[in-house]
Amino acid sequence: MRTDVDITVVNSRPEFVERVRLHQFVAGTGEATVDYGTLLGEGIRLVVDSAARIDTAARAVRLASGRALDYDHVIYAVGSTGAIPSSVPGAAEFALGVAELESARRLRARLEELPLDAPVTVVGGGLTGIETAAELAEQGRAITLVCGRTLAPSFGAPGRRAVAKWLSRHGVVVLEPAVVSEVRPDAVVFADGAVRASALTIWAGGFGVPGLAAASGLQTDALGRLLTDETLTSVDDDRIVAAGDAASPSGRPLRMSCYAAGPLGAQAAGTVLSRIAGTEPA
Repeated sequence: MRTDVDITVVNSRPEFVERVRLHQFVAGTGEATVDYGTLLGEGIRLVVDSAARIDTAARAVRLASGRALDYDHVIYAVGSTGAIPSSVPGAAEFALGVAELESARRLRARLEELPLDAPVTVVGGGLTGIETAAELAEQGRAITLVCGRTLAPSFGAPGRRAVAKWLSRHGVVVLEPAVVSEVRPDAVVFADGAVRASALTIWAGGFGVPGLAAASGLQTDALGRLLTDETLTSVDDDRIVAAGDAASPSGRPLRMSCYAAGPLGAQAAGTVLSRIAGTEPA
């Protein structure tokens, strides 16, 4: 919106990963990456690197390569990561995630090796787990969806019924209250001791966040999201504004989702524009 603002995007890959399409990439029914050249506005510079630390005293972002980027304002939009819990024996070793490109690539390769009738377990009853189970079921795979508590907990009762009906019609076995307590190479073990064969276990049981805020000495919530006020400004530094999954406004973060990314991004941009103009952010 302003010609006097220089914008640099730091990202660890040269392409954008559309995470809500990774279940299609895993199933081989679609792609999930887009070249940044087709997305970024004119004059926006892409730096393919990782941010190691935000040096607030020097107003510089220290990169993993050793380079540094000076800034007037930082928009902290590092997103979230897949999270396979170390507290579940065998999960980190034998389960594969679907929430990040690298693990999705490994998962796709594993699926290509499996016979169509091999039992596949998807752990996680949220939207990532549901979409992954549905995409694979449509290919005729034998899918069990383990919800851990409730199917589609972010939906209302009518929405949950519709999802359950579709999954049932497509042969997905839904275990709603079941909790996985162990993952083996060829099975999953439940909290009640039951064992179910699983040639491949896909973990879709939640998100974590990068540790950049904590590494930069900024205050975070218990999960590591940057603590901000209602303008999305860091409680420690008014030159750092957060958006997306890694933001925790007033310690009450929105549900981690692409659904929240648009309005949060717009709010963050508005806050920065207000600060440049010398006005109070909304």
